[in-house]
Amino acid sequence: MTHTVPLVSAESQIRVLVVDDDRPLRETLERLLVRQGYLVSTADGAESALALLERTEDVSLIISDIDMPGRSGRELLIDLRLLYPDTAVIMLTGRRDVDSAVACLTMGASDYLAKPVQSSELRARVEKALTNRNAAVEMRRLRERYVFDLESQVRVLGSRNQAMFLAQVQMAVTMLEAKSRYTKGHSDRVAVYAEGTAVRMGLSADFAMQIRLGGQLHDIGKIGTRDSVLNKEGSLTSEEFAEIRRHTTDGESMLSVLREDHPEVLQIVRSHHERLDGSGFPDGLRGESIPLPARIVCVVDAFDAMTSARSYGQVRTPEWAVKELRRVSGTHFDPNVVNAFLTAFPNLGTPERAAPNS
Repeated sequence: MTHTVPLVSAESQIRVLVVDDDRPLRETLERLLVRQGYLVSTADGAESALALLERTEDVSLIISDIDMPGRSGRELLIDLRLLYPDTAVIMLTGRRDVDSAVACLTMGASDYLAKPVQSSELRARVEKALTNRNAAVEMRRLRERYVFDLESQVRVLGSRNQAMFLAQVQMAVTMLEAKSRYTKGHSDRVAVYAEGTAVRMGLSADFAMQIRLGGQLHDIGKIGTRDSVLNKEGSLTSEEFAEIRRHTTDGESMLSVLREDHPEVLQIVRSHHERLDGSGFPDGLRGESIPLPARIVCVVDAFDAMTSARSYGQVRTPEWAVKELRRVSGTHFDPNVVNAFLTAFPNLGTPERAAPNS
């Protein structure tokens, strides 16, 4: 049964589906959600939920019990992630079975709610799930625009069109990083560090500006990386790490139209994870076969990653990061770049507080 809220058009409402074999709980959730302004449908099991979804458009959120007769909520979640990847899913669980709900998060669930459900908590979890869902949908559209259409749309660019293109790509980087507290501002900091290091090394102003631009765009290929991989806490599987590694070559492909006028940018995007000893990716380059712009961004990118909050590790102090840069200088990092970076930024912190020496 579907309910609507008086005085609000159905077209303007967000559709929510509640799936639970417990009729009283199902009706309680339905009533609470309707009061909160949502257009609500219900189903008593996984099969009936899938059948309803086939004939109902634009369901933004599904709230499903984990333990149900027949196909479980976890099995339903697997189907939902395959068939309706843009739909957020909140799992319902008993307070003694939180581990199962947490496991569902690794399978793609947006969040979980423990029974008995409180109205205020329901509102907060639903709003959070929908906010994240909307951001994910927007990012998918962005990916489709840049990953699939970019090369076919723009082959030969004049200077004006290049400027417009770069502005669009820079906006894409900003949107990508704004989605996660782990990456917000990372590319801007890397850009500042890279330019300051290049100037300290005696490179021309024009060359330094190219390196700054490359630092800002070095992670553009991550637009094509799944959010679940980018934000995963803990170790990545071999498959997930392979997906992360592809951001270097994907990014180079996306920016290929800039190769003639901005070759340094392409070098940075492709090779900023190469290491002097050949242990990096994607090409396993060694020593000076790694382009200098990429060697510069490699150092400053590593420093910012170590001193910023990341899903896969703890935040390190700038002092610890400096020692680490020195420790692997000559194996991972170009010693000349490390020295120039540390000389350019003697009081290391955020770029807003650290300016290159004149």
